Amino acid sequence: MPQELPVDLSNLQSVPGARKERIRRGRGTGSGLGKTAGRGGKGQTARSGKGRPRGFEGGQSALVRRLPKFGFKSPFKRYYDVINVLQLENRYQAGETVEPESLYEKGLVASKNCFVKILGEGTLSKKLTVRAHRFSKSAIQKINSAGGKIEQIEVVAGTEGEETKGGGG
Repeated sequence: MPQELPVDLSNLQSVPGARKERIRRGRGTGSGLGKTAGRGGKGQTARSGKGRPRGFEGGQSALVRRLPKFGFKSPFKRYYDVINVLQLENRYQAGETVEPESLYEKGLVASKNCFVKILGEGTLSKKLTVRAHRFSKSAIQKINSAGGKIEQIEVVAGTEGEETKGGGG
């Protein structure tokens, strides 16, 4: 039984079958991929380059064009970064003020200027002053029962915040 050498850079070998030779097309009929090199006969598909457009169905009206248009994206839609009271419990000390700027500094929202909504998931035992654009009923109840204070930030028309999809938390 041959003695095995320790593996290092001087005696590395690939496992048999791990290295496969690349297919050489168009190198004679004996290779099996000579003459047309696996591209069939003549025409557009045999040529190099772009080929047919995405969704092309051979001249038949494409599915994308047969189906009706639908939907609408409102340019006035507001996206809110959502924060739960549990996150406030974990990141803030009693007596602190929670506002979009401090939420951004703690990495809970995507931007200082985003719209923030506070939801009531989790428990809150600290007395906090919370400034946000929206609050759920359960969040209001939990903040008030912990002795905290709620201040709703009014959004004046024309002073829109940054509309970010998703949140930072």
